[in-house]
Formats: sequence, structure tokens, C-alpha cells
Amino acid sequence: MTGPDPAAPGDATATDGTAPDEHPAKESSAEETEEHDQPQDAWAARRDLVDHSPRTMKVGSHATFGGGYVAGDQHGVSGGRVTGDVVMGSKTVHHWTFPGLSTAASASGEIPPTTLTRLAATFVTADDAFGDLVERLRRERVLVLSGARFTGRRTAALMLLHRLGAAPVVALDRATTPGSLAEAFTARDDTPDGTTHRTGAARGYVLCDLETRRGSALRETHLLGAADRLAEQNAYAVITVGPTAVLEDDVFPFAWRPPATEDVLAAHLRVRAGEDAVPRLLGLPAVKEFLGHGHQLREVAAFAQLLGRYAAGGATEQEVASFSLVSLENQVREWFEEDETTVHLRDKAFLIALAAFDDGPYALTAELGDRLYDFLQQTQNRSLAADIPVFGTHIGKRLQLARARLSEGEEHTEWGPVTQTKAAFHDERASLVLLREVWTGHPSARPALIQWLRRLADDGRPLVRTRAASTVAVLARTDLPSAMALVIEPWARSNRFRHRLVAVNSLTLAHHIGTPNVPRILDTWSAAEDRRLRWVAVRAYALIGPERPAQALAALRAAARELYRHAGDPDDFDVETAGELAEAVVLLLLSPASCEVLDDLRAHLDDDRAVHDLAVGGFISACGRTQDDERHGVPLVLDWYARAATDENRAADGIAHLWREALGDPHHTASALTAMRAWVLAADRSTTVEWALAALLPRLVTTPTEHQRLSHLLRTMPGEDGNPPPEVAARLLGTLPPR
Repeated sequence: MTGPDPAAPGDATATDGTAPDEHPAKESSAEETEEHDQPQDAWAARRDLVDHSPRTMKVGSHATFGGGYVAGDQHGVSGGRVTGDVVMGSKTVHHWTFPGLSTAASASGEIPPTTLTRLAATFVTADDAFGDLVERLRRERVLVLSGARFTGRRTAALMLLHRLGAAPVVALDRATTPGSLAEAFTARDDTPDGTTHRTGAARGYVLCDLETRRGSALRETHLLGAADRLAEQNAYAVITVGPTAVLEDDVFPFAWRPPATEDVLAAHLRVRAGEDAVPRLLGLPAVKEFLGHGHQLREVAAFAQLLGRYAAGGATEQEVASFSLVSLENQVREWFEEDETTVHLRDKAFLIALAAFDDGPYALTAELGDRLYDFLQQTQNRSLAADIPVFGTHIGKRLQLARARLSEGEEHTEWGPVTQTKAAFHDERASLVLLREVWTGHPSARPALIQWLRRLADDGRPLVRTRAASTVAVLARTDLPSAMALVIEPWARSNRFRHRLVAVNSLTLAHHIGTPNVPRILDTWSAAEDRRLRWVAVRAYALIGPERPAQALAALRAAARELYRHAGDPDDFDVETAGELAEAVVLLLLSPASCEVLDDLRAHLDDDRAVHDLAVGGFISACGRTQDDERHGVPLVLDWYARAATDENRAADGIAHLWREALGDPHHTASALTAMRAWVLAADRSTTVEWALAALLPRLVTTPTEHQRLSHLLRTMPGEDGNPPPEVAARLLGTLPPR
């Protein structure tokens, strides 16, 4: 096993597919890599891909097979969700503004009365507590609203003052500190146009996003002093703060909850299009889709403006349909175009990690996001080490920025499902749009991103490796030549099985989301001189094959013939590739295309020795697979036979025919008898399995030799773990036809 060559100057990729590591102390020894880097069984690898693929490209789930079809969710790659060009294509060029819901002004100034009137016409609340809040403000003179950005905090503050009739209303400068709060209600403030406004003449004040920090917290004494000044003027004030504001324990803010987006949209539409048009507009498919994507209230207001124009004939149906995606693209672009003072590089790294691990464990996402931050910092300023605080990171603030949520859910592991705290974007399209934006809109981030992905491919956790593959699949869908040259091909040519498997999954998922030319890549690699590329091609054929079984099997037959043609000395026979070809047949046989695969295998069974061994070897291996991979589970092929026989499906004949071929072939008899012995032991534990096997065995006896072989097995086989022969063997012996 070879590793990176430290003496190769300027090489971006070593022979094992990794990038030169700037942190060599973290590398394990070659012996440890050799020990842990073993080829994973194709069936188990497919299970990991199913379990850990992101929600935007789910490739199936564990399911029950019957007659070649899946009961429930589809089992192969072709059965999942495909994300179309609407998300993965070129970026949309429309730009929208969000009127009326801006953040606080940078200086003091009076709010125009027309603005208050307009906001009042469309204002809605999440519950009936707003009236009580108005009375609380009347009593206390000053009120603190706590909530996330773009949830309508500012509008709510203005409406509280409007309900009290506290006019005129003045917006205070955000630079106002807790200690200078009382003074703000009597001071003179210069406005941006050079004029001076007498704030003492106001009856309503709004201070948005009061800046607090350790050592400058908002205290009750600040509010009491402000209330005294306000009482002298018969005025009122509302202060808004974020969820991470530093408040003393004696300050009790009101937690503002945003109203339902549908209610806000309906209120805006009543003003813009009239009451009669609201039901029709809300019933539009594009509107329902918009409401399902968790948009911010500023986007809801802008959408209402567009719908108003649409109702009047001033906007097209296409503009309405594309608005949701355009809003998402604008948000993503805003995240990465903001400077460091607005969105820190560490937060941008977290956003990228969340895109890769969307709906995955939060702790894992944060951990690997910090790793990416380290690589990005090296790109941005190699002289500075990434400053990663060990404690103090506020989960709520991170998720608020990312427009994401936390939830409890099960995560699959090799030891069974475990409960994890997961983080996911509210809009499931965000991960695809974000990765596309980073890869194509900010190419300077590519070196760090590639280095990060290569590190993920070396991770010992299947979830991490699978998400590395899914991330590269999105990059390939966006820019196939770059993704192939920079990431996928180095993995495919790696001497490490782990890297090659990530290449397999990358190509599989890329094909799944509509990336063109993946089958052409596999066709080329299957005939390559490099056995590593052939290995990747065979594994990938097994995963994308269910949607094109004839082409996949033709490619596997060609690979088998090529393998046998170059066999030469039996000691040089490529046993590894032969095993991979057989495992590929297993996955195709146990897929939604199983009937087509079975017919194809039977039709070509007598073509030549290579094809015969491929079909029979794959069939015997498939017979060893059980429901849910349980040790004592129902054999999948036997269950398939039982269903096919009941429905008089031709698959029953095909299964019996391949069994006779396997038992009668001297090269495969021993492994076939081992598989049959396992079925008999399964029948000893399950009446259902016994009945299915009792129906199959008579069809396997057409000659005296076949009778002798099976009867000898049933008469002489021992029980499990050295126990006496199972009683079911004698009963099954009675099902064989007379000799």
C-alpha cells in the first residue's frame, strides 16, 4: 500500500488519492492504514449508501422483496428522489428586493406615518397575546422583544406603539448602548441628511437590535431609568434584541414568535389584490410550494408584491413559480458575499458543512465544519492559524444564520439505530444550491474544499464517507470535468479501497441526480488497464444497474470475458475482480429489476465459461442474503421464489433453473450445497421457509444425479454448531420425487 510521496514537489494528489497534508502529526502509520483499509462487502457498502445518503438524493431503503419487485420503498438507486434542473442547473439571474422589512436604521430618525399605516394594514400575530402586550407596554413604558432576525420583530415593535397611539415614532440609532439608554430619550440626534431631530418631541421610540456584550449587559436599572424619562414625556419605547443578547436575570423580555407565513401572505394579498382574489392566489401550486419551504417574512412580503402584480396581469406565471428558488439563491449568495464582519469565515465553513451533512448529527456537522474552517483559513491567510473557540459557540445563533432547525432522529450505525440530535435546513433545496454556489461562484475556495473532502474520505465513519460522496456528486452535477479531475478520478486510482468506494458512491449519486455521461465513464473504466478503475466501474454498475439492467449486465459480461482472457497462469487470476463481478450480480438480482436480471442471466448462461461463472457465482451469493441481513433471517431469493410460484411468475422457473446449474457445475457444486444447507437450517427455524423450500426442492430434481446429490445432503447434513441433524431435513427429504 503506497502513501503520499513527500518528495514529489508540486503534486496536488498522491498515489493514494490524498492531498499533501499540512498537519502530518494527525496522520496514522502505514500499518494502521493497511490494517483498517479492507475492501467492504458490496452488499454492506450498498446498505451504508442507502442509510446515509442525504434526503435530497435518497437511493432507497431496506425493503421486502417479492417476485422481483419491492413491497414499499424501492430498493435500488433508481427508486429515490431525483433533484431536477430547477435546483442543479444554472443559477437564476433574477434579483428581488424585500420592502418594508429592513433591519434597523443606522441613525435616529422619525418613522413616516404612512409607513406605520401600511404596516398596520398587513400586520398579523401568531396568537392572541398581542393585546396583553400592548397593555404591558402601557403600564411599564418600555418593553423588550426577543427574537431572531427576519421574524417580524421590528414590525411588531412599531405596531405596539401604533396601537397605543404613540406618535410620532422615532427609530433610535443602533449604536445606543444599555448605559446610555435613558439619555437617548432626551438627546438631540443628527440625521444622515444633516438636519437635527428633537427626540424629546416623540411619543414613541423603537430601538432595534440593541448591542449588548459581556460587561455591557442590559439591566433592570437601565430600563427603570428609561421608564422614568419616558413617563416625563408621556412616551413609550420598544427595544428588540436577538436570542443571544446579554441580559441580566432581572430583565424579562417577551419572546416574539413570528406568525404563520400563510397568514402573513394572506394579509398582504388582501391589501394588494383584494379579498376576493386571496383564495385563488393561495390555491396556486407555486404558492403552496413557496409556503412549504420555510421562507422568511421579508420574502413573504416580496412574494405578495409579485402576486399582486400577477393578479393584475403585470407578472408571468413563470416569475411566480421561480420566486421561491430565486429567494433561496439570493440568500445563499448573500451569505458568501458578506464580509467577515457580517458572516465570519467559521460560520461560512459551518454552512458548507451543513450542506454536506444536512439532516445529519449536529455535533458531527460542527466538528467537521471546524476542520473545513482550518483549511479555508490556510487558503485565506496561511500565516494565521484558525481560531476555533473550544466553548461558547451558540447553537441557536448558528442555526438562525443557516435558517436551520434541530430535531431528534434515528441514525443508522453498524450496531443498529441510535438517537441523535440532527441539524437540517428548513428548505431542503438549500444544500444543493449552497454547494453549487460555493463551487462555481467562489472558485478560490476549491483547494480547501477538495482537501476537506479528501480528509472526509479517510474518515472511519460510514456516514462521513457517504456524505463526502454525495457532496462530490453535487459538484459533479454542477461541473463534471473539474469534479472528475480534481476529486473523483484521484479517488478511483487510489490504492486504498476506502477511497475507491467513495468514488463509486460519488459516481452513483451523481448519476442519480441527473449528471450526464456517468455510464460512459463506467464503460471506459470497465475496459481500462488499471484494475483499480475496473473495480470502481464494476461496483458502480451494480448500483446504477437496476434502471438499465441490460446495459449493466452486458458491461459485466464484457468485464468477465476480459478477465478470463488475461487469466493466463491460474496463480495470476484476478480473484478480487472476479469476486466484485459476482457481488455486482447479487445487487442486480436483489433489486427492483430482478426479473429482468434473472431473464438476462438465464438467456446468456451458455455463452461461454466466463459468463456462466459470472451468472452462477452471483446467483449462489445472492442465495446467501437474508431479510434485513439478519443471521437467521428469511433468505431473500427463497422468499422471491415462493411469491413467484404463487403468482405463476416465470421467475420461479428461472430460479429453479439456476439452482440446477449451480448444483450440477463441478466448479460451483460445493458452494451451492453450502447455500442449500443454510436454507435447510433456516427452514428448521421457520415454517414459512420450510413450506417455500418444500415447494422448490422437487423442481430441482430432473435426473438421478440431482436426486442423489440432494438426498445425500438431506440425509447426512449435521445441525448447527455440531447439533444433531435438524428434523426438518427428514421432512424435506420426503418432498423429493421418486428416484
